[in-house]
Amino acid sequence: MKFIASGKVKDLYSLDDDTILFKFSDRVSAFDVKFNESIPKKGEVLCKFAEFWFNQLSIANHFVKRQSDTEIVVKKMNMLPIECIVRGYFYGSLVSRWEKGEITIPHGSVATLAAKLSQPIFDPTTKSEHDISIDKKKSLEMKLVTEEQYLWLEKTSIDIYKQMSDIADKAGFILADLKLEFGILNGIITLGDSIGPDEYRLWPKDSYQIGKIQESFDKQILRDWLIEHGYQKQFDDARNTGKEPIAPEIPNEIIQKMTDRYVTAYEKLVEHYL
Repeated sequence: MKFIASGKVKDLYSLDDDTILFKFSDRVSAFDVKFNESIPKKGEVLCKFAEFWFNQLSIANHFVKRQSDTEIVVKKMNMLPIECIVRGYFYGSLVSRWEKGEITIPHGSVATLAAKLSQPIFDPTTKSEHDISIDKKKSLEMKLVTEEQYLWLEKTSIDIYKQMSDIADKAGFILADLKLEFGILNGIITLGDSIGPDEYRLWPKDSYQIGKIQESFDKQILRDWLIEHGYQKQFDDARNTGKEPIAPEIPNEIIQKMTDRYVTAYEKLVEHYL
């Protein structure tokens, strides 16, 4: 087993010519800043969620097997340099970008915080240290994908979002948005990376209210705390002056709340579905 790299959350090891081991950690990041504290049970939940979603979705993916509570084996692929984001609700960065006129929302949608869009939208970004929002024109200009690939990714990403939304809905959750990654395996575009609470926003249906910040069962808890205490602005200000942002210490109550909600989300979704 040969070490390849450490990402924000998982460590990658080459097992042989065809497969890679993903080892999920309890590390956490937000707004592209890595924190010193860890979130207990997070790695285990991410690992088991990846197995769950790859097994449920009706699309070819690179998942082979779960090796342990925190490890999965996947097939090696040539990853496409684009993050495929689908948004179903008026929330997160979509709000500020709409206010700045950088993006439009579908006809019939209401521009109210947390309102459901009239239809899901494909809102991809580059894959870099600080992701940049792109559209079809820009992705082709940057030669990230071909036009045929872009159209396939758009349709398939929205289809996957709808499949996952249906499963989440039956378990009492709203899937607000979703990030997916794809690669080329044996000449075919294939779903890759992992899928879990670090790749989507998950809200409980019983507390959902339009016009308000939503109760979240993902790492949005940390983002909300950072925004509330002005840390996101500090991060942006630091980057604007060419400095690296300094991560604050995460309070114990936020750490515990994140652990509880990651575990609860997994238990509710999987137990309901199975």
